[in-house]
Amino acid sequence: MTHKHIVFFLEERSAKALLDTLLPRLLPPDAFSFHCIPFEGKSDLQKWVPRKLRAWQKQDTFVVLHDQDGGNCTTLKTSLTDLCAKAGKPDTLVRIACRELESWYLADLRAVEKGLEVKGLARHQDASKYRDPDSQQRHPAKTLQQLTSNKYKKVAREPAT
Repeated sequence: MTHKHIVFFLEERSAKALLDTLLPRLLPPDAFSFHCIPFEGKSDLQKWVPRKLRAWQKQDTFVVLHDQDGGNCTTLKTSLTDLCAKAGKPDTLVRIACRELESWYLADLRAVEKGLEVKGLARHQDASKYRDPDSQQRHPAKTLQQLTSNKYKKVAREPAT
């Protein structure tokens, strides 16, 4: 089996924190390795991804992960796909996290309860706004903060060196 290296370009550090924990559990290490590169938000990602792709020398697999937020998913994906193609990497996978990354967390409140040690969260999972968080939540990060009494916090930015 050929070993593949996957490079993830991410909108923010919270996505890196999630993938650094999740991917080793999902990807067989003898077949896949990965590297996550977080940016400082949407505009930073859109500015730097084409430059990074053009400069990348290895034949790796690239994935761009971007939050939908309030934008049109199809338009956003097309725009990002075009940026990657113009940078010479038309086979880059572009994936849009509906609304925000935190929607994933709201879809599994049992895991949030366990991870943040907040008792009683899992009992809310049957409420419609948590069964289908992509369609029900305008601001999943704020909802998650409120639901956990501010125990959930986005990953803080590292100080500049």
